[in-house]
Amino acid sequence: MTTTTVNSSTALPHRRPEVRRPSLPRLTGVELRKLVDTRAGLWLLITIGLLAAALVVVQLIWAPDADQTFANLFVPTLLPVGVLLPVLGILSITGEWSQRSALTTFALVPRRARVILAKLVATVLTALASVLVSLALAAAGTVVAGATGGAGTWRFEGTLLLHAAVFQVANVLMGAGFGLLLLNTPLAIVGYLLLPTLWSVLGGIIRPLEGPAGWLDTGRTMEPLFTPDVTAGQWGRLAVSLLVWLVVPLVAGLVRTLRREVS
Repeated sequence: MTTTTVNSSTALPHRRPEVRRPSLPRLTGVELRKLVDTRAGLWLLITIGLLAAALVVVQLIWAPDADQTFANLFVPTLLPVGVLLPVLGILSITGEWSQRSALTTFALVPRRARVILAKLVATVLTALASVLVSLALAAAGTVVAGATGGAGTWRFEGTLLLHAAVFQVANVLMGAGFGLLLLNTPLAIVGYLLLPTLWSVLGGIIRPLEGPAGWLDTGRTMEPLFTPDVTAGQWGRLAVSLLVWLVVPLVAGLVRTLRREVS
């Protein structure tokens, strides 16, 4: 009687080590780092910060002493951020295609929806961080105002902070939506800046468009966010305008990005 010895290393199939897919927080951290890795993104952030700081300085020099309050210094800093920060959202989306890194990115993370979600989360976090920066600049300006004879009062409605966050997040997501829809940096920037502005102009000069403009012109519907009190009707108009300028481009762009061939 003979026995046969079986080598376990050849008899059993070799099991490959399980590769864990990157988590959403890790992907978001990567996308946050990408925002400042490029020269364009870094200088855009620096420019936004300098413009916001310059507005505070201008108010401290030329605004009446009675107007140099924390709230009055805070609100104007939201404007340059709201205009320029969406460009950063566009660069985050279109950079994969303009720099031809989409093939590598989607090869490492085949599920494109996870990458896009991480990009959107990163842009939203950047928008919320910009509100904190505006608060810090306004606080510094209030301290200076109090020391130089200005009002320097700290009265501030908490709802104004919420409205500022909604304003910045909505704007940056609008930019990301145009980026997803067009997937071309210059075209997306021009489309984001031109189309809402053109609609605003047409709504102001063409009488039949005045009614719809009150619901679809983001320049009008977002204006109440600069005040601590927003009525239900104003929230409704804001929701309709964001449905057109944010949700539609975002959803259509998401479908296009998921279906586009990477080459």
